[in-house]
Amino acid sequence: MCLNGKVSKLDIQGARVIGTLYDFPFSTLPFLEYVDLSVNNLSGTIPPEIGNLTNLVYLDLHTNMISGTIPSQIGSLAKLQNIYIYDNLLNGSIPTSLSNLTNLSILSLYQNNLSGLIPIEIDYLRSLTSLDLGTNSLNGFFPTSLGNLINLSSLFLNENHLFGSIPASLGNLTSLSIMYLYQNNIYGTIPEDIGYLRSLSQLVLAKNSLSGAIPASLGNLTGLFILYLSQNNLFGSIPEEIGYLRTLSYLDFSTNFLSGSIPTSLGNLNELYLLSLYANNLSGSIPSELGNIGRLVTMFLNINQLIGSIPDSFGNLRNLQWMYLHNNNLTEKIPSSFCNLMKLEVVYLGRNNLRGEILQCLVNISGLEVLKIEDNSLGEDIPSSICNLTLLRILDLGRNNLKEAIPQCFGNMGGHLEVLHIHQNNLYGTLPETFSNGSVLRSLDLHDNELEGKLPRSLANCKNLEILGLGDNHFNDTFPIWFETLPNLKVLSLRSNKLHGPIRALSNENMFSEIQIIDLSYNAFTGNLSTSLFQKLKAMRTIDQTAKVPTYLGKSGERDYNDSVTVSTKGMEYELDRISTLFKTIDLSSNKFEGHIPSSLGDLIALRVLNLSHNRLQGNIPSSLESLSLVESLDLSFNQLSGEIPQQLVGLTFLLFLNLSHNHLQGCIPQGHQFATFENNSYEGNDGLQGFPVSKGCGGIWPPETNNADYEPDGEESNSEFMNDFWKATLMGYGSGLCIGLSIIYFMMSTGNLKWLARIIEGLEYKIIMRQRKGTKKFRYTSEF
Repeated sequence: MCLNGKVSKLDIQGARVIGTLYDFPFSTLPFLEYVDLSVNNLSGTIPPEIGNLTNLVYLDLHTNMISGTIPSQIGSLAKLQNIYIYDNLLNGSIPTSLSNLTNLSILSLYQNNLSGLIPIEIDYLRSLTSLDLGTNSLNGFFPTSLGNLINLSSLFLNENHLFGSIPASLGNLTSLSIMYLYQNNIYGTIPEDIGYLRSLSQLVLAKNSLSGAIPASLGNLTGLFILYLSQNNLFGSIPEEIGYLRTLSYLDFSTNFLSGSIPTSLGNLNELYLLSLYANNLSGSIPSELGNIGRLVTMFLNINQLIGSIPDSFGNLRNLQWMYLHNNNLTEKIPSSFCNLMKLEVVYLGRNNLRGEILQCLVNISGLEVLKIEDNSLGEDIPSSICNLTLLRILDLGRNNLKEAIPQCFGNMGGHLEVLHIHQNNLYGTLPETFSNGSVLRSLDLHDNELEGKLPRSLANCKNLEILGLGDNHFNDTFPIWFETLPNLKVLSLRSNKLHGPIRALSNENMFSEIQIIDLSYNAFTGNLSTSLFQKLKAMRTIDQTAKVPTYLGKSGERDYNDSVTVSTKGMEYELDRISTLFKTIDLSSNKFEGHIPSSLGDLIALRVLNLSHNRLQGNIPSSLESLSLVESLDLSFNQLSGEIPQQLVGLTFLLFLNLSHNHLQGCIPQGHQFATFENNSYEGNDGLQGFPVSKGCGGIWPPETNNADYEPDGEESNSEFMNDFWKATLMGYGSGLCIGLSIIYFMMSTGNLKWLARIIEGLEYKIIMRQRKGTKKFRYTSEF
């Protein structure tokens, strides 16, 4: 824009300009008042020459790739009223020279890499109405001087590293409408003074370390629209006064330590869309008054200690889409008024004590996508009308008292049903035979029921299947070779059935290439262990070196689902609520497998658990198992294995559980590393094994017991003389600690060529370590309880 021959305005927003600000003609445009270069591809730093634009009133550089520091010369632009440099790559500190800009109304620097302190001189900017420094790396104490910015209407300091308490001086900001302080390190209590900010419409203090009670004075903020206090350390009860906020639309107190009952006054919040109180210690019954919140869309009351029934008044929540009531102590039946909630999409009622039947009228909720009522006491049968819910993606009815047969129509839901979990019930009969092509079924878990018959071949149509849990039933079949058509299968559990016969050679190269958990235990499989099966397990042959954070099977998100599975590891059964992508296990125990353990098992280097116990395996333990560097649990017990335990297994430094008992093993037990921690029960039932911990010595290494003072082992010093020197050496090191004492002994051993002394030292070291561990455990248990 040109006025009287002088350029006063330059606006090239979103023009895809590429370049740097050093190309900008600062010296030739001294009359510029308005500059907007936002949403371009500008890079480089802000030149100090920007200080020449002394008439500048408006500066907008947001959404570029500008880096470097903010030049102090920007403080020379005394007429500046608006600065927008957000969404860039700025670093360094905020220059104190900004305090010279006494006409500044808006300062927006959010989403950069700014660090250091917020200058205390910022309180000179008395004209400031909006301050946005969020999403940076600012640190230091929360500046009390902000309380002097009496014209401030919006304050954004979120997602930084600020610490200290919220200053009471913020109560001076009577014009403040928005305060975002979330995701910092702020501690202390919420000041009562915030209740004086009558203009406040949005207060977000989540993800800090705030403690103490929620101030009742917040009830004075009658114009409040958003109130987020989640993920802090707040305790005490929810003030009744919160229910006085008639304009409140979003209320989130989740993940704190709040106790007491839910105030009935919350039923007055007629404008509320979100009510989130999950992960607290709230008790008592759910107030029926919550059924008055007609606009409520999302309700999170889960993970508390709520008791009683689900209020019948919830049937009035006609706009409710997401309902989370799981992990409480709710009882009684699911009220029939539930079926009035025609907009429901997600229902979580699991892990309560609900009883009665599954409502037939749920079919009326045509938009239902997720229905989870696991871990309750529901009885009766599963209504086949559920099959008419054409948008249902996740159905979890596990751990109830459901009986009768599985509705065969479940097989027809493959076009939309992704997760079907009805495990640990009393269902009987056969599986549906109607799984069709194009099925999107991803997880099928029916374990621990009374199901029988053969495994339906139509499951081969479920190409997306990742989790298949059919264990602890009465299926009577041979190994389903047709599983080779399931390319995405990651977890296969067929444990504890009546499956039988050999596992024939597998021809499909891609079969089981994604498997990370395979459990065929407690069946009647026969023949040799399938070498071709182990060769197909490609996911177990590589270790992911790039994983920086844990990832789990299933989809993440509130509408989605984490998969679970029961596994046997370290000699016990565990239920994994989430299945880590790093957890790889093979359990073929309690079958009738014969022959040798294939050496190709050593190629499965990502294995964490290997259980081949209770079979009829023969021959040696292959030394190739030394390659299983991540294995934590190894169980080869109750077989007919022979030969020595490979010395190479000492290299398995992650090994926490070892069971080689009840075989025909012989020779010396390897010593060192984890083998120093295994006790006698790891080796019992192998009469040929020698050495720690089953016997004092191994072979001829340990000196024989004798009363003959002239007996000299290895033709050197006598046993009595040596033992005298041995204990002298031990006592010499006693006062200085075990390490020095053992070092002295090792020196004696090396200089005197007393190789057989190694066994004494190892035994002594083990006893001391075990005593220390017992003492540590005892202390740990005491401190925990």
